[in-house]
Amino acid sequence: MNSPDQIVVDFAVSGDAPGLHALIKELAVFENAGDQVILTTEELHADVFGANPKCKVYAAKIEGEIVGMALFYGKYSTWTGSCVYLEDLIVSEKWRGKGIGTSLFLEVAKYAAQTNAGRLEWQVLDWNESGIAFYNKLEAVLDDSWVNCKLTREQLSQLMRKNGL
Repeated sequence: MNSPDQIVVDFAVSGDAPGLHALIKELAVFENAGDQVILTTEELHADVFGANPKCKVYAAKIEGEIVGMALFYGKYSTWTGSCVYLEDLIVSEKWRGKGIGTSLFLEVAKYAAQTNAGRLEWQVLDWNESGIAFYNKLEAVLDDSWVNCKLTREQLSQLMRKNGL
């Protein structure tokens, strides 16, 4: 197995979309939600590499193989201004514990610092003990005072129909 010094972390390129999509599916399985990935490789490609990118992705590669990724995007806080939101930090299971996650996280943190972000934010599932330990090691503040809220695409459609919009 390759050593961590052979890891290359840089912005993903167009041809990386299938490997990134595979990692997203691997994460969904890890989170017991493997059947919930509706995003296609083509949609991911358009959202990351299209004319109007919705997010940025750092890819971690060893000998050209994608072994990890960090997907993030800009958000805005009425209190601190521009922020960076780390949507997912994923390292393929066989490559965990080799510093890849730290390398990816630090690249996103560097991006946030260089763009003068008011905050870098992310979430971790409350049962993900290894993820929580990882972020604690980085001295992050884990704030459990907020309740996550969301509406799915289908729920949004139902809401629009219900309200005549």
